[in-house]
Amino acid sequence: MKLCSIHDVSEGSSLGIDVEGETTMFVVKKDDNLYIYKNSCPHLGVQLEWQENQFLDMDGVLIQCSTHGALFEIEDGKCISGPCQGDSLTPVPFEIRGDDVYLI
Repeated sequence: MKLCSIHDVSEGSSLGIDVEGETTMFVVKKDDNLYIYKNSCPHLGVQLEWQENQFLDMDGVLIQCSTHGALFEIEDGKCISGPCQGDSLTPVPFEIRGDDVYLI
């Protein structure tokens, strides 16, 4: 299943991916690498974004949960601050074919 194009998300930003009308995962681009996680906080299971496609903190350095402010590292999804500290976001396996990103 095609998720998006590598050009749909710009460096230092995030993009929610809707499956069946619900934002179920999101992509972050950092240092020209893509990271994809399920859109679910390990603490309460709530969706993470502040607003549409807004999954990062004000500095664009960490992923931030809109409900309780937990902070997650972009590279591995590990919670480094907040009530779920030590837990991690669930990565979504993907592959890049040409300019497109596919779920595997």
